[in-house]
Amino acid sequence: DTYIAPRQIPFLDLYFSFTGGPMLEHLRQRYSARRPCALYCALDANDASVPRARLRWDLGYLGTYSADRQPALERLLLEPARRLPDRRFVVAGPQYPTDIAWPANVDRIEHLPPADHAGFYAAQRFTLNITRAAMVQAGWSPSVRLFEAAGCGTPVISDRWAGLLDIFPDAVIVADDTDDVVRALTEMPGDARRGIGATARALVLDRHTGTARARELLLALETVAKQ
Repeated sequence: DTYIAPRQIPFLDLYFSFTGGPMLEHLRQRYSARRPCALYCALDANDASVPRARLRWDLGYLGTYSADRQPALERLLLEPARRLPDRRFVVAGPQYPTDIAWPANVDRIEHLPPADHAGFYAAQRFTLNITRAAMVQAGWSPSVRLFEAAGCGTPVISDRWAGLLDIFPDAVIVADDTDDVVRALTEMPGDARRGIGATARALVLDRHTGTARARELLLALETVAKQ
C-alpha cells in the first residue's frame, strides 16, 4: 500500500503532486510539505509517431462517461453537432447512459483500446479535451489525454482552467461555449489549424514525455541531495 497519510507529509524530503500552481503552496500551508513539486503525467515516447489516417471526423472526444463532465460535452460537442449537421463528430468511451440523445452526425465508439488512441486522434480535424470538475477547480492538472492528443499533432479544443495556457502556450484552443467551438470548426483556416497542432506536438515532445519527467525527477532528487 503506497498511500501516504497527511500526517506523514512533513517528514518527506520531497512531495510530488499531480497538480501544480497554487496547490503547491496549499500543500506547504495545509500539510506542511517541505518541498512540494509538480510532476505531471506524460506522453509515452513510444506512442509519439503520428499514424497516417484519413480525416473522418471534424471533432471527437475520448473519455469514460462522467456526470460532472457531461454538461461540458453537451455544450462543446453535442450542441455544435446539432448546429452543424453536415459535419461529423465522434465520442469514444464506455458507461454513457442509454437515455442520451445523440445527434445523428455523432458516431459512438463504446471501447477504444489504448493501442488505437493515436489513430483515433489522427482521424480528427480537432479533438476535444474536457476536464473533471475537481481538476478544473484546482487548476494546473493536465490529463494524459491532453498530452496524447497533442502528441499526435491534432489541434486540441479544451475547456478553460487555470494553468492550461501556461502549460500549453499558443498550442491549444480554449472554448467557453458552443459558439467558440462552432467558430473553430467553421472559420479557422487549415494552415492555422495545422500550425496549432504542430506547435502542440513539438511542445509535448520537448517537455512532456516520460523522458522529460525522468529528467525533472532526477533534478528534484539532486537538488535535495545537495542540501
